[in-house]
Amino acid sequence: MVDDVTQRVLRDPAFKELEQKRNKLGWTLSAITLVIYYGFILVVAFSPSTLATPLGGMTMTLGLPVGVGIILASILMTGIYVRRANSVFDALVAKIKENAK
Repeated sequence: MVDDVTQRVLRDPAFKELEQKRNKLGWTLSAITLVIYYGFILVVAFSPSTLATPLGGMTMTLGLPVGVGIILASILMTGIYVRRANSVFDALVAKIKENAK
């Protein structure tokens, strides 16, 4: 019984669509995250004086807003994934469940 349901789900075109869309989004967001984090590390490693540049005569350096930007980018990408999961992916899961009955 369980194997039959599993096979129906695996053959369902909606499941293949879900898998494809989820993988594409996951890889895209992962690549963006890696570029941001490794870019930051490369700047720290090869040009630390760039992040030590004072902003407009203040004591705050460029490193602080860049660090905050990295954190905000992570929060934004999490929000993008959650929004997509709640709208597109959940609808596909409901469709898959209905087709598997």
